[in-house]
Amino acid sequence: MVESWSFLDTVESNFRPLVVIELAKGTKEETIEWLTKRIVDKKANGGAQLLIKPLVTENGVENIYLVGASHLRLLLGAETVGLVKECSDNSMRTFTYSSRKTFKHFADDNHNFLTMAECQYIIKHELENLRAKNEKMIPGYPQAKLYPGKSIVRRLLTSGILVQIFPLHDREELKKLSHSWYGRVKVGYQPLDDIRCYFGETIALYFGFLEYFTFALIPMAVIGIPYYVFAWEDYDKYVMFATFNLLWSTVILEVWKRICAILTYRWGTLLMKRQFEEPRPGFHGVLGVNPVTGREEPVYSSIKRQLRIYLVSLPFVCLCLYFSLYVMMIYFDLEQWALDYHKENESNFSSLMLYVPSIIYAVVIEIMNRIYRYAAEFLTSWENHRLESSYQNHLILKVLVFNFLNCFASLFYIAFVLFDMKLLRQ
Repeated sequence: MVESWSFLDTVESNFRPLVVIELAKGTKEETIEWLTKRIVDKKANGGAQLLIKPLVTENGVENIYLVGASHLRLLLGAETVGLVKECSDNSMRTFTYSSRKTFKHFADDNHNFLTMAECQYIIKHELENLRAKNEKMIPGYPQAKLYPGKSIVRRLLTSGILVQIFPLHDREELKKLSHSWYGRVKVGYQPLDDIRCYFGETIALYFGFLEYFTFALIPMAVIGIPYYVFAWEDYDKYVMFATFNLLWSTVILEVWKRICAILTYRWGTLLMKRQFEEPRPGFHGVLGVNPVTGREEPVYSSIKRQLRIYLVSLPFVCLCLYFSLYVMMIYFDLEQWALDYHKENESNFSSLMLYVPSIIYAVVIEIMNRIYRYAAEFLTSWENHRLESSYQNHLILKVLVFNFLNCFASLFYIAFVLFDMKLLRQ
């Protein structure tokens, strides 16, 4: 693949915009020229080797730029990101440009071989992996410091020079998708393959799960109607319904795992290679050479990362969990105070006061969740994970543990502590 970049021509008459870059108003001309040059420049020179054009409106250039790529560039990018495509023998393999003829539906003039979502993902990947080489700062902005290996896009975003990067819609394709998806009054399955081609695998899996879950709830709803209509005194019937719900929930979960595996295999995401995964945009370190790919990328010691995780992040999370439990105990003290106050006064005001602790605690829980989420994102970024998957795993673990304890610890406390204390008193 390395030799293929040498004959790649970035000039293409049929320019197809796929991604939009919006710069801040008043961005200096030298900054725009430098960024444009880095986007168009060859990979050997540290560029992205993409196509870019300014969006010209009636009022002139609005600091909005359209980014695309030649067909050859997208094919080489597909190999870089490790896209998995279907071969002529119906097997799924990682796409390589050298063996492109062996893949199903491939042709040199077939520009639909890569879906729109895949093309936009390739361009987004290349833009996010634009990294500084010898630059000390963003041209025109001395306060926006750079160093070798620093993500250019991330520095532009944090400096307020770059407003946003987002994929561009294709009106014709979107019209076709909307007609087959929800434009017709017809009960049927969703066009998941079309959704995946336009929006990507993540969105398609989301709507696929919603469709599956909707159908999976029908048996539970049908069986539950008599229980809702009739008030039976025989509680064995409710035990039977609860048992069925428990078993059915387990069954639909296991069946969904199978369906999810089928979809991800068919779409190529189940086999996407991770050994050549590019560093995430926020990863920083001394610029070095990846021994596997041979490309320049930031290098950061894993020992330093582990020290940050176990000596800073872990104690911080434990401290937050302790603080959450402390706030919960304050809530129960307020609840007891409200009950005692109501017993002494028994007025309308005292009745209203019974709800005050719960309302305050609900608001405090939401505030704590939001503050902790911001702190967790900051800490996870500070840990400096190389891969996006590793970053997301550590962030999800931090947020999940705290949110679960913060939101549901009071329920466990009532069920297993207060209830047991009440039984002991009796």
